[in-house]
Amino acid sequence: MTHPTKAVIRLLLGDYLRLMTMKKGAGGELSEDDDVLYTEAELQSCVDKIELIDYHQTIDLNLPSGLKFHALNAGHVLGAAMFFIEIGGRSVLYTGDYSMEEDRHLMAAELPRYHTSPDVLIVESTYGVQVHASRAEREARFTGTIERIVSGGGRCLIPVFALGRAQELLLILDEYWKDHPHLQSVPIYYASKMASRALRVYQTYANMMNARIRSQMDLGNPFSFSHIRNLKSIDVNTFDDRGPSVVFASPGMLQSGVSRQLFDRWASDPKNGCLIAGYAVEHTLAKEIMSQPKEVVTMEGRRQPLNCLVDYVSFSAHVDFVQNRDFITSVNPRNIILVHGAKEEMGRLKGALMLQYNKLPENKRPTIAMPPNEVEVKLIFTRRRSAKVMGKLAEAPADDNDDQVEENRANAVVELREGDAVRGILVTQQNSSKIVAPEDLSTYTPLRVGSVSSRLHVPFVGKIETLRMFLGEMFRDIEETQEESEVEADENDDEGIVTFNIGSQVKVIAGKTKGVATVEWDCSPVGDVIADSLVALIMHAQSSAASIRLTGRPCRHRSKKARDAGTENQATAEEHLRAVHQALSDQFLSVEATYEAMKGTFEVKLDANDGASDENEGLVCTTTVEFVNSLDGTAKVTVECEDEKLAANVRGCVQNVVAASAPIAMD
Repeated sequence: MTHPTKAVIRLLLGDYLRLMTMKKGAGGELSEDDDVLYTEAELQSCVDKIELIDYHQTIDLNLPSGLKFHALNAGHVLGAAMFFIEIGGRSVLYTGDYSMEEDRHLMAAELPRYHTSPDVLIVESTYGVQVHASRAEREARFTGTIERIVSGGGRCLIPVFALGRAQELLLILDEYWKDHPHLQSVPIYYASKMASRALRVYQTYANMMNARIRSQMDLGNPFSFSHIRNLKSIDVNTFDDRGPSVVFASPGMLQSGVSRQLFDRWASDPKNGCLIAGYAVEHTLAKEIMSQPKEVVTMEGRRQPLNCLVDYVSFSAHVDFVQNRDFITSVNPRNIILVHGAKEEMGRLKGALMLQYNKLPENKRPTIAMPPNEVEVKLIFTRRRSAKVMGKLAEAPADDNDDQVEENRANAVVELREGDAVRGILVTQQNSSKIVAPEDLSTYTPLRVGSVSSRLHVPFVGKIETLRMFLGEMFRDIEETQEESEVEADENDDEGIVTFNIGSQVKVIAGKTKGVATVEWDCSPVGDVIADSLVALIMHAQSSAASIRLTGRPCRHRSKKARDAGTENQATAEEHLRAVHQALSDQFLSVEATYEAMKGTFEVKLDANDGASDENEGLVCTTTVEFVNSLDGTAKVTVECEDEKLAANVRGCVQNVVAASAPIAMD
């Protein structure tokens, strides 16, 4: 709760405890278990548990459901707040009692401008479809009625609560008395044991009131009244009321206390008056006398005539129908729950709202409920899939030209447009998702960018040259580095420590540990796939019959550096050419092949058995495949044929085989 509310809570609950203790000490009928709801120690424990919040502050409870509270000024009384609640990816705006009208000391309630439309709005419906008169009209009627009563020599009773509307009415009447000197001889009393303490709360938190009060605080205390006296205690039986006077007394519903005692004393005199200035609950005396009955029952149980003037001028800090309707329309909720109102008034308000929303398409109409007390309301929501783009990603589209992006940022005109691509990290926390750039991760989330490196030791007893050959067959543009080994090298494998870098993702280290090849990589979807394929390749390189044949040497003492690189290149090219021959033979029945070093010539002949027509029967398609470098799969393909369609089919087949047999590019 807010700071002023905590101060007021301590006053009101403490005053209740004082009254109950006095009643018990006076010998009244009081059950300790039923009527004394708490002790002084329990009250203090309650106050100690209060969590304070300021307007526009958000409290995040860091729960898995993502529960957050955001406080907004409600304008009802000093410190009153409405709460915008976010939970489970959904939002609820709970208004409580609120007022959309700025008065002499309080600001009007504010709209939740920096939040999206809430999924649920829980709103008061105190006045239903009633509409208040203008404030100037109500003030004129209020002060005019009081002046008429006291000018006729009567006494005017204004039942109020100690905190809330009382301070507003005191400001109005004190100002009116200043402007009308002929009334200054008529005393105004504020009869409340909490009067002085309540005014101290208002003086302390004047900074939370409107601009009018804040400006007056620079000159003096606006709650230090010139024509109003505080009565900390009053004995009605001895109170000198022989002349005209105005008395503010609590409670506001005339059920008991000083206000009820004064009403019973003054009600039979037609010169006197009772002015109801706030909301009156059904089945209270304040509500009863508004219907002008001829008789009333006193606190002692006797009946007496009601001859005094009774008038009702609403200064209640609750919204009327027009203000409530406009607020609901501005907030634009998906579901509306009406609370805090009599059943009849709530029903009228619901009917008026439904009539208004019937003009909208059915899929845009909010649901409206007015549940009785203790009745559960269930609302079913679908899962919302949305994410906020934050930080650098929100500055410019991902596919914009770099120069244009920098220019836009310098001119501060950059904004995302519908359809722009966004690439970043999706972070979901407490049902809220956001997309940020990796460098913004620590700014907008509690996460940090990190990496996981993996190292896998694979048994390998083959030669490094075998591993080099198999890696070259599988991957293109492998970077290789060598360094001397500190361990004893094999007599036939004296290359030292050899590191093969496959792109920037993975590297294979051989020769560092005898009988072991090490695969190292930074974990990522691509890196993990490459590492898995390398492990399989290393295992295959030491067990394949081809590896034994290709790495065998007539003289085992010869160094790897002395081998004929051209011979190996030619052997690899011949394998590729035979793969081309096999693919063509699968497509056509008659294929003749001629091999010459790193070049192959294939004659494809068509006959009736190949499905050729009479016109195409006997066609010959000559295809030449020449490898520039068989180790990286670079080849020149030439197709000569009279039939263009056949030539295209043959060319496509050969090019696919060459591409499939080439090593994988890691760029």
